[in-house]
Amino acid sequence: MDLFSSLRCATLIALLGATPAGASDSKPIDWADLMDQSAQTFDDPYRDLTYDQIDDLREIVAETSKIEQGGLGGDTNAQSESRIEEARERLAQDGIDADWLVAQRWVVAERREKAATSANSNLDGQTVSLAGFAIPAPADEDGAQVVYLVPARGMCSHMPPPNANQMIRARINSDWRPSMMHEPVRLSGTLSVQETNQSFRVVDGDVQMRSSFVLDVSRVETMQDLRADSEASSEWATSLVKRLRASGQLPIQQQGTGD
Repeated sequence: MDLFSSLRCATLIALLGATPAGASDSKPIDWADLMDQSAQTFDDPYRDLTYDQIDDLREIVAETSKIEQGGLGGDTNAQSESRIEEARERLAQDGIDADWLVAQRWVVAERREKAATSANSNLDGQTVSLAGFAIPAPADEDGAQVVYLVPARGMCSHMPPPNANQMIRARINSDWRPSMMHEPVRLSGTLSVQETNQSFRVVDGDVQMRSSFVLDVSRVETMQDLRADSEASSEWATSLVKRLRASGQLPIQQQGTGD
């Protein structure tokens, strides 16, 4: 993404972050608020492994599976056993117990799944407002318009879908329809903790949209609605340039601007 696009995208989020007039009846939340924080911290022995170490573990699992399936013949089994032993030795040289890690894979997979899907139950039934990017979806059976709200532009098309507890299935109770893919909006309404799973075409192909939330939308605010309520654009630009500089996203020739 070039500097202009980065500035434009971040400015949209900044504008969406402003508190709108007449929205005091809803609780502003951020994306991090949606997650069950108690499920986010857990021991993950794979987190700090290198690519080569992960590859050795994959080889151990794959070759073991070949042997367990049987019918491969003595020579083939011997080759698989040799590959397994070589991978084990490489990992052992790094102080890694390969057999223990292999045995942990389903335990860790379950923990990761819980971290990705567990929702903050304190938000169930609350009236909230949240800014993000709207992806048009097929209407519900009752004819209600549906969009999926995601935290970043490009998710589900140029980037993978977010975790289920970072995506909201939103039912729109008005005539509003997104004017573009990933339209920046702020949605307000009643949030329910409810798991849904829907697959439909987004840009280049079918995408599985798993969400831990459903939002019954009572208010839609677009960029046009929010600009009048935003802070001075110069203040946002100055703040944005500083954030881009701190993150290393600002080109060298721009380093002297925005102070």
